[in-house]
Amino acid sequence: MDTPFLITSFVTLFVIVDPIGLTPLFAAMTQDMKIKLQRQIATRAIIVAFFILVAFALFGDAILSFAGISMPAFRIAGGILLFITALDMLFERRTKRREGQKDEELRDDPSVFPLAIPLIAGPGSIATVILLAGNTNVENSLIWTFGVIAAVLSSVFAMFLTAPLIQRALGKTGINVTTRLLGMLLAALAVQFVMDGIADFGLRS
Repeated sequence: MDTPFLITSFVTLFVIVDPIGLTPLFAAMTQDMKIKLQRQIATRAIIVAFFILVAFALFGDAILSFAGISMPAFRIAGGILLFITALDMLFERRTKRREGQKDEELRDDPSVFPLAIPLIAGPGSIATVILLAGNTNVENSLIWTFGVIAAVLSSVFAMFLTAPLIQRALGKTGINVTTRLLGMLLAALAVQFVMDGIADFGLRS
C-alpha cells in the first residue's frame, strides 16, 4: 500500500469535490422534501457520481478522445450547465415548479443533475481521477483510485444526511435567503469553470 499516495489522493479529491460546501446546496435543492425522499436523492446522486468517476478513471482519456471532447471544452460545458442551475436558485424557478406539483415524487429531482453531474462528478473531479488512475509511479494506482473515490463519496453522503438539521436550524426564511446566496456563489463558480476552460484553450489575455 502506498500510504502517501492514498493520503494525497484523498485530500486532493476531497478538496475538489468539497462535501462541506455541497451540503448547504443539497439542503437548498431539497427544501420542503421529506427526509426519506432526501435520502433517496442523496443515494442516487452518490451512486451516479461513483459510476461516472469510476468510468473516467478506467476510460477517461479514451472517452474524451473518442467523442472529440477536450477537457477545457468539458469545463466550459459544465460551467454553462451550472449557471443555468444558479439562475433557477436565484429566481426560485425550482421552488415554483415544486409548488405546482402535488405529488412529491414528481417534483424536480436534482440527484443526477446538478448534484451527481457536475457538482460531484464535475470537470475538476473527473480530471483528478484520470490523473490519479494514470499515475505510473504507483503500483495498482487504479485500484487505489477506486478506494479514494469511494471514501470521498462516502463523506459526501454522510454530509448530505445532515441536510435536515441545516433546514431546521435555518427555517423556511433562512433557507430561502441561503438559496439565493448559494445561487450567487454557484453562478460565480460556473463563470470560473468557463474562464478556466477558456484559459486552458490558451486564450488567456
